[in-house]
Amino acid sequence: MRRASRVQSEIRKKDLVYKRIPFPRVLRVSSCLRGSVVLGALLSTGVGAAGDVVITPLVHSSVQIEGDGKVVQIDPWSRADLSRAKPADLILVTDDPIHHLDPKAIERLRKPGAPVLLPAASHAKFADGTTIANGETKTVAGVAVQAVAAYDIKPGEPSHPKGKANGYVVTLGGKRIYFAGVTECVPEVRALGDIDVAFVPMNLPLERMTPPAAAECVNAFKPKAVYLYHYDQSWAGSGTPMPNRAETIDAFRKALAPGIEFRDAAWYPTGRNEELGIKN
Repeated sequence: MRRASRVQSEIRKKDLVYKRIPFPRVLRVSSCLRGSVVLGALLSTGVGAAGDVVITPLVHSSVQIEGDGKVVQIDPWSRADLSRAKPADLILVTDDPIHHLDPKAIERLRKPGAPVLLPAASHAKFADGTTIANGETKTVAGVAVQAVAAYDIKPGEPSHPKGKANGYVVTLGGKRIYFAGVTECVPEVRALGDIDVAFVPMNLPLERMTPPAAAECVNAFKPKAVYLYHYDQSWAGSGTPMPNRAETIDAFRKALAPGIEFRDAAWYPTGRNEELGIKN
């Protein structure tokens, strides 16, 4: 019995030593699409340490982040596999189309009484939300949220006028994470600083935010790491994947400045929606 107790004590000591080993800053992705799961976190000190942030891309512009004991959902959409998503302490909505503002997805993922932040133009579609304007900063559910302007430079329809939509900088676990929403590289975006992880759209209608333009925008505000999202408008609209998806991603990646880490994610299922049993 003494030997067994001594062995158990040594194992516990080894466990404690292991937990103190400093980890390098690593960004890992957890994708909830079609059962493909690679667990991960943005680590500042070590596994389970205070300040960890777990980033889970869901679909198109829908993202889940976790940190400081909080779960934040950004633009939850029912086209994602929400059975793998977690109940939210806070929900952020960037715009009013269904792939940004989906009341059914919000109600499914929202914890009782959890706040929903959205632009004023979206309030008519979800009256139980709290509005936040471009340039405004609020601390909600213990999470600091800065609303960033999101609008078009190139004129034409479909249009995203200034003031209608928001991007967001969320501070969680000591990290600043930027969700651009649907925007071109407007001055408010270029002025951002100290961004740890950015989510940036590409291939927007009317040749807005082409791969070179999206990369140039990211190079301007220099986040430590970047995800492309909201880049297959064909899939989002009709369920048919765009024909040159991989080529546009590669063009963006090659145009990034040195020192900015590119992170890919499985934002879209493979094949047409009807083949996958997904309803538009």
